[in-house]
Amino acid sequence: MKKKLFYVLVILILAAFSSSIILAGCANSKASESGAALSKEANTAKDASRVVEAAETTAAGTAQGEQAAQQDQNQSGSNLPVIQPKIIKSAAASIEVAKGTFEENMVKVTKIAELMGGYVSNTESYSDADGKLTSGRIVIRVPGEKFNTAIDEIKKAGELKSISISGQDVTQEYVDLGSRLKNFEAQEKVLLDLMSKSTNVKDSIEVQRELSNVQGEMEVIKGRMNYLDNMVGFSTIDVIVAEPTVASPVQGGGFVNAIKRGAEGAIKVLNGLAFFFVAISPILALAGIVFLIIWGSIRSRNKKRAKRAAEAAILAQTAKTVEKKE
Repeated sequence: MKKKLFYVLVILILAAFSSSIILAGCANSKASESGAALSKEANTAKDASRVVEAAETTAAGTAQGEQAAQQDQNQSGSNLPVIQPKIIKSAAASIEVAKGTFEENMVKVTKIAELMGGYVSNTESYSDADGKLTSGRIVIRVPGEKFNTAIDEIKKAGELKSISISGQDVTQEYVDLGSRLKNFEAQEKVLLDLMSKSTNVKDSIEVQRELSNVQGEMEVIKGRMNYLDNMVGFSTIDVIVAEPTVASPVQGGGFVNAIKRGAEGAIKVLNGLAFFFVAISPILALAGIVFLIIWGSIRSRNKKRAKRAAEAAILAQTAKTVEKKE
């Protein structure tokens, strides 16, 4: 009985010991799993913090870049030269002056241009039936800032009949030309540097050809810019000056006037015919020469035929005579 109790106690002790070992293993397993989970969470948290820090750094860098770009833009905008508007001004006016004062007023318009610091670009004068200068046209060019003053002075020279003023804005074209010129100048500098460093004839020829093209474009641009500067600097005013025209009296009726008009008409017709025949006289002369050549040829041919017929008749007559004698 005691042995049985002893065995039972031993078995219980072993069972308790085994249970404690198993429980300890499970606890350690759970502890390791929780530790791994905590480590994973910690690593995740660290990664997340790194990502946040990187994003914040990137955002800060972007903001600083944008701020720097904005500052550069503001600085560059403040350093850009102010482009004055380029306006080509022109005007056309027509004035009527008193009888016999045409030449005097043409001189007056010329003096207006000279007093304004300008010059006369073109002038034309026309005479009437009596040979007197009574109308004309004068084109003057004055500095752009004196344009309105010159117009006011021209209005005082006579009675203003008509006027038109126009302005063409070429500022954008001028700025574009300036940008293109700077670009070509930079290309020219690079090509000149390449030419100085070229080591063989082929490279030198290629660079020289491209340099010639670039310099040609530069000359075209400079020429256009100089033309625009001239047109903007000096405005053009086209003025027509004329004396009042007198209407010719209308011829009345009557027998004498009818005869006069008829005679004038007949003279005009005769003049027209004479002009017509004089105009076609070379053609008539050529046609006459051709006619004479053809007529002479036909006449010569007819004479030869008549001569041959006469000779044939004589031969026939001679043959008949010989036959009769035989």
